[in-house]
Amino acid sequence: MLRRKNPGARKASPWGLIRIEISHKSRREALRTSWLCQQKCVPMILVLRTDATQAQIDHIHERIAEIGSRPHVSQGEQRTIIGVIGDEGKPQIETFASMPGIEQVVPILKPYKLASREMRAADTVVSVGNVKIGGGYFAMIAGPCAIESKPGLDGIARAVKEAGANILRGGAFKPRTSPYSFQGLGQQGLEILREVGDAHGMPVVTEVMDPRQVALVEHWADMFQVGARNMQNFDLLKEIGQTRKPVLLKRGMSATVKDLLMSAEYILAEGNAGVVLCERGVRSFEDSTRNMLDMSAVPNVKGLSHLPIIVDPSHATGRRDLIPAMACAAVAAGADGVHVEVHDCPEKALSDGPQALLPQQFASLMVQIRKLAEVMGKTLA
Repeated sequence: MLRRKNPGARKASPWGLIRIEISHKSRREALRTSWLCQQKCVPMILVLRTDATQAQIDHIHERIAEIGSRPHVSQGEQRTIIGVIGDEGKPQIETFASMPGIEQVVPILKPYKLASREMRAADTVVSVGNVKIGGGYFAMIAGPCAIESKPGLDGIARAVKEAGANILRGGAFKPRTSPYSFQGLGQQGLEILREVGDAHGMPVVTEVMDPRQVALVEHWADMFQVGARNMQNFDLLKEIGQTRKPVLLKRGMSATVKDLLMSAEYILAEGNAGVVLCERGVRSFEDSTRNMLDMSAVPNVKGLSHLPIIVDPSHATGRRDLIPAMACAAVAAGADGVHVEVHDCPEKALSDGPQALLPQQFASLMVQIRKLAEVMGKTLA
């Protein structure tokens, strides 16, 4: 039988920190405190009176701080509301309801609190550089799947910009099914993306895969992209939430709309309000396309949440011939943008060539999208 050489020894901390021993009693108390805190994390909305004074609003904020919460203020055209994490019990609700300046207290019943329409009735508008997404503003995101070289990206960027794209995409870090496939250029790719984006006056978006990459990507990019495989990488979501760069959050391959909104909640809860959702297809029994594009997710999300949502027909279908029709369908469904992969020589692309449009195909698609966007009341800058 194998024996440990020193049964009483503890493993050294991987960070070289001082070891702190916690008694069983202290651990039980800590768990109990954590459980009690969780029981109080049921949000409510405080609807302020139109004649609420600044002194009354300051007092409300003080009361929120006393219960260990942080106010989330939403300023509407006619009403100001404050989202707050409070006690579920009736006495807590009555306490706020009796405060001067508050007209109504409404508990938020949905599991996604800050992302819900209850929290914010008006559509959120997210700014990516000089481009706005949501609230009637339409984003056209285009570029290659992976950044392969500066000349190659520069040529594609020039073509999509002339056709009407307003945000440039390109992957510096590439999550691949096979560990032997091209994984991206890393920091070199980020530097190329930034330089090309600046040269063509386009904000840039690229994928971040690991919490350790957040600071690096934040430095070079205008927008984070969280891919389908990382939609429920909660450590990554929380790290991104502590930044103030906008985030493009893609739906996971097996995720429900509720799952997507709960992932967005992780980012919002950390204070980053610039979340743009992305429908990119889910797994199904259909094998003639890469995924099944759930177009109903667009109006579904619109009814449940104030966050903007765009559609990625490239990853959804995986087929160049289907992308134009699905992109147009996304505009008709009410999407706030379309995300398309474009490459000038797909047969030589190092990543996902079959699902990339040629520049001339993208230009033809943009003619259709401009007409549809105008019909749908969308502004494409």
